[in-house]
Amino acid sequence: MSGFVSFVGSGPGDPELLTVKAVNRLKAAEAVLFDDLSSGPLLDLAGPGAELVAVGKRAGRPSPKQDHVSRLLVDYAGAGAKVVRLKSGDPGIFGRLEEEITALREAGIPYEIVPGVTSASAAAAAAGIPLTRRLQARRVQFVTGHDVAGALPEGLNMPALADGQATTVVFMPKRTFAILAARLLDAGLPPETPAMLAENVSHPDQKITRATIGTLAETLADADPRAAGIILYGPLAE
Repeated sequence: MSGFVSFVGSGPGDPELLTVKAVNRLKAAEAVLFDDLSSGPLLDLAGPGAELVAVGKRAGRPSPKQDHVSRLLVDYAGAGAKVVRLKSGDPGIFGRLEEEITALREAGIPYEIVPGVTSASAAAAAAGIPLTRRLQARRVQFVTGHDVAGALPEGLNMPALADGQATTVVFMPKRTFAILAARLLDAGLPPETPAMLAENVSHPDQKITRATIGTLAETLADADPRAAGIILYGPLAE
């Protein structure tokens, strides 16, 4: 008997930012496999009999291997369980969603994707600014700050990332942003370009730090490495 897997976006962590469908899936779940950033009060919404399994990955910390997480999904659903794979933000944005979908398809297990509020939108909302600006930022681009080894990814499109008329969002940026910032300046992005570091978005200890491309790397040296962060830069509204 095959179960069913719901990939649910938990948003940045505030339970009030969950969608109605996300809450309904949590309440009906028999097993919840959750990320580190999708824990805490979010898990209180799971049904009283649901098995809660931590499978989160955090930079610099011991974490489950991706094939182990995929195997758990197949095992739980293969035993007939209704499974929620609770992912921070939106499941489809730098969330290793494709590997897990592939494992389910190969095992013949049905699934659905329930989108969530991405931390990019939540960070902009927390700062009281839009991601786009009429005549100034007509394009938004997302990029990851590190590859599977934790380094800045190779082959980045630097002309696009140095486009002063785009809002750029860097996910998982803290360890590599100093390198990226230097490359952006070399590619012609003005050092006075507004930049913003948003940490622990939507949590009680949320912190928004405004700076510029030229100064943010220095600011990061004093940031808490344990706090989840996201960086936005471009023609950001004040």
